[in-house]
Amino acid sequence: MDITVQELKERLDKGEKIHFYDVREEYEYEADNLDAILIPLGDLPDRIEELEPFKEEEIIIHCRSGARSGNAQKFLQANGFTNVRNVLGGILAYRELEESEA
Repeated sequence: MDITVQELKERLDKGEKIHFYDVREEYEYEADNLDAILIPLGDLPDRIEELEPFKEEEIIIHCRSGARSGNAQKFLQANGFTNVRNVLGGILAYRELEESEA
């Protein structure tokens, strides 16, 4: 199941505590981030144990446009994670939403 940038923004604006991960590369994260925990997609198989405690809880994943986070979502689901949500459109759509609201 996916999540829209509108829903994500509302939840972040409320200060809701969510399991939120960014699967872009470190240089992308340093340039612009939403305070998600950085786990680059290529590192995910080696760092999956970090997510194990949240296997039954909602996990939200984003990247630049939604493609890498979609792959991360499929990988986690294949490894038994039950509620992984991909941010549709990624950080590009999130920033576009912010600009349209400004």
